[in-house]
Amino acid sequence: MNPHRATLFLEEAPILSHQHWPGDQWILRLHAPKIARAAQPGQFVHLTVDPLLPLRRPISLLLTDPEAGWIELLYKVVGRGTRLLRQRQVGETLSLIGPIGRPFTVTRPRPLLLGGGVGMPPMIFLAARLRGERPPPLVLLGSEVPFPFQPRPSELLIDGMPAEVTASLPLLDQWEIPSRLASNTPMPGVFQGHVTDLARRWLEGLDADTRAQVELHACGPHPMLAAVVALAARFDLPVQVSLEEFMACGVGGCAGCVVEVQTDQGPAMRRVCVDGPVFDGRRVFPQALGQG
Repeated sequence: MNPHRATLFLEEAPILSHQHWPGDQWILRLHAPKIARAAQPGQFVHLTVDPLLPLRRPISLLLTDPEAGWIELLYKVVGRGTRLLRQRQVGETLSLIGPIGRPFTVTRPRPLLLGGGVGMPPMIFLAARLRGERPPPLVLLGSEVPFPFQPRPSELLIDGMPAEVTASLPLLDQWEIPSRLASNTPMPGVFQGHVTDLARRWLEGLDADTRAQVELHACGPHPMLAAVVALAARFDLPVQVSLEEFMACGVGGCAGCVVEVQTDQGPAMRRVCVDGPVFDGRRVFPQALGQG
């Protein structure tokens, strides 16, 4: 039996807020107390976006409040499903299944969290769970469209970070968790380049003992994840990646989201929805190991 099936819930979740951001990005807050209490960073929900579209859509969890009973989701409009979802109004109800999947685990004292585009939510959720840890995690976020929040110069210094790179996610600053932003689109205080380039700059500035305490966690498009795995290989660091795939059932029955994973017995097909979405990066992107 999959150990996560015991904490899988079906909830009819009222929409509490539905906030639009540039780049046709939306943050959706839903009242889903059972999911909010059980969810862990890296997991997702499978939701019915509209009665006109029977197939559910998987969306990663951005934040949860177990006490207030809400969850937040970030999505970008890219197809029919998300076009229908953006039309849903506060007070309407969405059907959710969740929380689904294997979450991130933290095994070293200095987590480096890398999020790209709509892959940012699991990293923000993981940072929230690590709030108060010392040393705190470092969160690096990348986007080629405006960020789904208002960046501001950080009050938290980061050793080894380029002095001109000051833009951060304000919520993380409030939590005393350092963050920096990267983009190939010029933005004030934002690193010009890929988020993995910024991570490399930071890792190169660490002494060997400090760098040996780092573990990489990442979510984003496949080319970015491959680059993260190459970076981990270059510095001989563990790396976990969360994959984003199209799904039909979302609970492991249809095998429509399988990916090839390297195992000790050789290549094998694994379902992203329940065997993941979090995997050992080296086992999913072995071709990247020699590219660091």
